[in-house]
Amino acid sequence: MKNHTKILFALLCCLSAIKTTAQNPIIKNIFTADPAPIVHKGILYLYTGHDVATEQDTNYKMADWRVYSTTDMATWKDHGAPLSPSTFSWATGDAYAAQCIERNGKFYWFVSTFHKKDEVSGGGAAIGVAVSDSPTGPFKDAIGKALIINEMTTDMTYAWDDIDPTVFVDDDGQAYMFWGNGSCKWVKLKKNMIEVDGPITTFKPKNYIEGPWVYKRKGIYYLVYASAGTKPEMIEYCTAKNPAGPWTYQGIIQENVPNSFTTHPGIIDYKGKSYFFYHNGSLPTGGSYRRSVCVDYMYYNEDGTIQKIIQTTEGVSKIK
Repeated sequence: MKNHTKILFALLCCLSAIKTTAQNPIIKNIFTADPAPIVHKGILYLYTGHDVATEQDTNYKMADWRVYSTTDMATWKDHGAPLSPSTFSWATGDAYAAQCIERNGKFYWFVSTFHKKDEVSGGGAAIGVAVSDSPTGPFKDAIGKALIINEMTTDMTYAWDDIDPTVFVDDDGQAYMFWGNGSCKWVKLKKNMIEVDGPITTFKPKNYIEGPWVYKRKGIYYLVYASAGTKPEMIEYCTAKNPAGPWTYQGIIQENVPNSFTTHPGIIDYKGKSYFFYHNGSLPTGGSYRRSVCVDYMYYNEDGTIQKIIQTTEGVSKIK
């Protein structure tokens, strides 16, 4: 009997170890998508979308944008949903992919949703910008109108191409925004972060479909995106010596994710390590419209190219 007790105890210990090391997905109480991390004053803030579709729904339902934070990559503080499409008087529809960045002590949250049909726009996807003095809000509409509307880009014939903004500020202070479904578009932003500064440029990297993430690391510019080379989506990337290009295709870094048609990159260096955020559909009752944010390590080669992302259920280790 004692031996049976020892065996049972050992099994319970193993199950407990599996439970505590299965970090991914990192948010388990709701469905989250489209991760966008930033670091501010030693804290990593993670901005996400929020899937609220039922198991029977066959399309996206995204109620709002949420904020989480961590200092150890293991414990995540929930700051709620300080922003939703209803924040914008001109908006209607869902809370698609977004990214928040800090500049001059203010936090600018660039979001994609849909525009009401009015005298300004015939509807379609649009990009807005909210602003706050804090990374966790409260946020308000920074300009009272959309920054980008469907009528500003005409290379795609459908109305949902102006989605998924990613923004970064270069070393010289120039800010850039990239976005787009079907084609990638970019434009310079003025220093106030709420006005475009010049014409919109459109291009199409190899296999590009949506979800761009643009950043600079050790003198190299990276354009990472969801690809349409195969179905479901994978993550591929290009590099450049200038944010205006030309962009050199580098290959696939993330294969298909479990139980989700889409995936979405969010990349950050934090406390000496590189992290790759994405989403999949691996929570119970999850799926392509009920997604969950995950994080795994990201590694670079000496020449700056990115190694293949290894997707795990364990996730990343707690920072001591």
